[in-house]
Amino acid sequence: MNTDSRRTEAIIGRVRYLMELRRMSQRQLAALLRVDASNLSKILNCKIPFSDGMINRIVADLGVSKQWLTDGVGLPFDKSPIAKEISTDARVLTSCSLRGTPVYDLDVTAGCRSLEELFGEVNPVGMIDIPGIPNEAKIVKVYGDSMKPRIINGGYVAIRRIKDMRNIFWGQIYVVELADFRMIKYLRRHPDPSMVILHSDNPEYDDMDVLRSDIRSLHVVEAILNYEIN
Repeated sequence: MNTDSRRTEAIIGRVRYLMELRRMSQRQLAALLRVDASNLSKILNCKIPFSDGMINRIVADLGVSKQWLTDGVGLPFDKSPIAKEISTDARVLTSCSLRGTPVYDLDVTAGCRSLEELFGEVNPVGMIDIPGIPNEAKIVKVYGDSMKPRIINGGYVAIRRIKDMRNIFWGQIYVVELADFRMIKYLRRHPDPSMVILHSDNPEYDDMDVLRSDIRSLHVVEAILNYEIN
């Protein structure tokens, strides 16, 4: 077996691993990738070549790392995140400052009221000046362990509301508002375009399938601050 054949078989093995991880059938994967199911079957059985175009489709639609898929390096979902991880060295907080990002004493996952309503009623406890965080962002607290180790219990996140929910950056972290509760999760593409997958960093939590129409609003996580703000 030549080098190209071994590489192709390794890629196919990783694709099958992703299917098992997502509990996805071959037909469901074909629907997600918008390809003919019989052609995908031929690709996965080495009957037709595994093209660069197909690799790019899998990377984009499943939100996986291209380096992992093609070379086995790193982790499957080790894509470059939007959310910056801020160290304690970067913080400059003053309760009377008029510039920077407002900090709210709110648990982003508690309750079912709209965050926009809460931001309109609750005054920030201070401001934090961190380069690179958009002016319209807001910093809130996160309780719970579903996103550990990425976000610790009691850590903070800087969030920004997405005005057009059709523009989702797959594989990134969002605060998802539903009618009865709010969650902070990775958003992944679902085989059914009317749905999304909510994924936790903590492997003890199962994925959730949610109808897009049930999502009232989305806030993308711009920065993660895994420490107590004083």
